[in-house]
Amino acid sequence: MTTKSRSDFGATGAGSAAVAVFNDPIAELVVINALGALEDPNDGGEHSQPAISPRVLADARASGVTAVNITLGYVAGPVEPFQASVASVAQWDRAVRDHAQDLLKVYTAADIDGAKAAGKIGLIYGFQNGAMTGDDPARVDIFADLGVRVMQLTYNGPNQLGDGCIATDGRGLTPFGHEVVARLNANRLMVDLSHSGRQLCLDTARASKQPVSINHTGCRALADLPRNKTDEELRLVAEKGGFVGIYFMMYLNVSRPASAADVIAHIEHALNVCGEDHVGIGSDGGATPIDDLEAYKAELPKIHANRVANGIAAPGEGADAYPFVEDLRGPDQFRLLAKLLAARGHKSARIEKLIGTNFLRYAREVWGA
Repeated sequence: MTTKSRSDFGATGAGSAAVAVFNDPIAELVVINALGALEDPNDGGEHSQPAISPRVLADARASGVTAVNITLGYVAGPVEPFQASVASVAQWDRAVRDHAQDLLKVYTAADIDGAKAAGKIGLIYGFQNGAMTGDDPARVDIFADLGVRVMQLTYNGPNQLGDGCIATDGRGLTPFGHEVVARLNANRLMVDLSHSGRQLCLDTARASKQPVSINHTGCRALADLPRNKTDEELRLVAEKGGFVGIYFMMYLNVSRPASAADVIAHIEHALNVCGEDHVGIGSDGGATPIDDLEAYKAELPKIHANRVANGIAAPGEGADAYPFVEDLRGPDQFRLLAKLLAARGHKSARIEKLIGTNFLRYAREVWGA
C-alpha cells in the first residue's frame, strides 16, 4: 500500500515548490465503516428486499468505502427474532447475487483485501441484538454458517444475554450470555459491545477468549450519555486487543447538535485512552444523504415517538435531534474526516489506521486471514 504524506490529505505549500494535493486522498486506502448502511434514506418505503438503488451504489463507491458492517436481522419490535434474522440473511444474500459486479460478501479479512482489489464494496453481515439466539446457544453456529460475522450482544434494552445501556438493572453477562460468547469465540465471530451496559461490556471483554469490539460509540468522558463508553470500558477493550469505532451521531455533544469537530474530539480522546492501534470509525450511517432536511425534520417527532413506544430510545435522542452529524455526511464524509484529522496534526500513517487498517488488523485476529 502506498504511504501518503500529510500533504496528500490537504496540506499545501506556496509557490512553485508546493506539493500537489491528491485529487482523492483516500483512493488508495482501505476504508472500513465498522457500522454503516447501504440504503437510501430518501425512498421512504418499506421493502421486503434490500433496496439497493443505482444511486446508493454510486454514492457508496464515491465515498471510497472498501467494506461496511451492515445491520441485518432483528433489532427490536414484535417480530420473532430468529425467523426474522434468518429471512434477513437470505434477503441480503439475494441482493449480493443480484449486484455481484458491485458487492462482495465478507467472510474473512482476505475478502476485504479482495473487495479492494476488485473495486467492489465488501459487505460484513452483522447483528445489533443477540435476541435471535433464543434459549439455544447453538444458533450461533447456524448464523456463522450463514455468513454472519458480527454479533452485537444487546441493543439499548435488556435481553437474555445481559443489559443494554438504558436497562435499569445494569446486569452484566448472564450465564446464558457466557455460553453465547463462548460459541461466538468458537466460530470466530466478532463480539460487538456497542449499545451494551457498562457491566455487560466489562464482563464480556474479560470473558471472551478473543478480542472484542465496540463498533460504534462515543466517549462518555466528553458526552455523559449512556450510548457512549466510559474510559474504563474503552481501555479494557483495547488492552484485550480489541477495536473501538467512533460514530457520527447526535450523542457526541450534550449541549448542541454534534458536528465534525465533535467526531474529531471523540476520536482523539479514544486515541489517548486506547492507543492508535485500536481506534477507527463506525459512522452508523450510509453514504447517501437525506436530500430534504426540512421535510425530514418535520418527520423527526414521529420517528422519535416510535422509538419511545418500542422502548429503545436513548438519552440524547429527541424529537428535534438529527441522528447524524450534519456537516459530516454524504459521499465525501471520509475524505473530509481524513483532511480534518490531518489539519489537527495527525500523520498519514495514523489516519490510514483510523480510516480502515485498525479494523482490518482486528478482523484478521478474530476471523483469520
